[in-house]
Amino acid sequence: MTSINNTRLLQNKSLRFLIVARVSTNFAYQMLTIAIGWQMYSLTHSAFYLGLVGLVQFLPMLLLSLFVGHLADRYDRRRIISISQVFEGLFILTLAYGSYSNWITKERFLLLIFFIAICHSFQGPPMQALLPNIVSKDIFPKASALMSSVSEFAVIIGPGVGGILYSFGPTLVYSLTGVLIFISSILIAQIAMKKESFKPEPASLKSLFAGISFIKSRPIVLGAISLDLFAVLFGGATALLPIYASQILNIGSFGLGILRSAPAVGALLMSLYLAKKPLKKKVGQTMFIAVIFFGLSTIVFAISRSIVISFLALFVLGASDVISVVIRSTLVQLETPDNMRGRVSSVNMIFIGTSNQLGEFESGLTASLFGTVPAALIGGIGTITVVLIWMKLFPPLVKVDKYDELKAS
Repeated sequence: MTSINNTRLLQNKSLRFLIVARVSTNFAYQMLTIAIGWQMYSLTHSAFYLGLVGLVQFLPMLLLSLFVGHLADRYDRRRIISISQVFEGLFILTLAYGSYSNWITKERFLLLIFFIAICHSFQGPPMQALLPNIVSKDIFPKASALMSSVSEFAVIIGPGVGGILYSFGPTLVYSLTGVLIFISSILIAQIAMKKESFKPEPASLKSLFAGISFIKSRPIVLGAISLDLFAVLFGGATALLPIYASQILNIGSFGLGILRSAPAVGALLMSLYLAKKPLKKKVGQTMFIAVIFFGLSTIVFAISRSIVISFLALFVLGASDVISVVIRSTLVQLETPDNMRGRVSSVNMIFIGTSNQLGEFESGLTASLFGTVPAALIGGIGTITVVLIWMKLFPPLVKVDKYDELKAS
């Protein structure tokens, strides 16, 4: 069965298009993250402004995700992604021109990042809901793990390349990033979807907020995505990497790229393992254990003064995070009927955005108040605390044993 499933995955042309598109976008975003973080810190030398970068990326996702999820359940998901990437590429190229012509200030920088984040907000829910329209349910866990592995491959290379290219100036990084986003837009438009047979609900406030109502009715889904929200919210130490690279570890922009790559190396190896040997039992318990390791590795990174130990801590962080991501995404998608996937994915994106971008803001704010190392340390401890509380609040999630026990209805 495993060889048959692998063959079916490789023969799926649309999945191949989606994989290459994800590689392009992930590669681009990792380079973009390196350039934005380093340039903002160069402009301001402020942990607070590093946190603001996360905040302006989070606000569009918070304000638009429910609306985008509603669109994703009513209109062509490919077209929504493709069009938004065209506009995103244009704003990134504007950032390249602004850096080249030296009219970038911290205010203009934040404004352009905000516009890029608006475009990116239109991609999350339809992108999450797209994979079940390409592969069948029986091979979805393997396809999800495969998507994670190839995406993480780009995440590994992207930060290092971004750090090297940034030494020649941010313009080069932003220009290449914009081109990669355009390539992804073209590939997404070529995907063929197997459309489920359902009739979209009439547009109304009830249908707009239906994703929230659905999640509240499913303890497994609610527990999985809220765990990500609160656990990773406290574990956003990666937002402080520019400070660690420049002031604590003294390794420069290339070293920052290496540190950015470390979680992706761990995530890649773990996702490759999960693609070859997907979890077959105790998936709920495994997810909670993985998030505990995420918190522990954050604590080790916080107190480390060695580049080797820091790299290894971030390596474990990435490996444990991808276990949680694969399990959570599989649980959410398999528990959700197709006519609800866009709206449920939109709520999920709000939770993910809160944990990532708002988590970066929280880390930056905490670092400006208490210092960089205490902020990262507090984050790791907070993550572990959340896991222990969630295991008590959501016993059905802890007890989930096998994926095939789930049924979207």
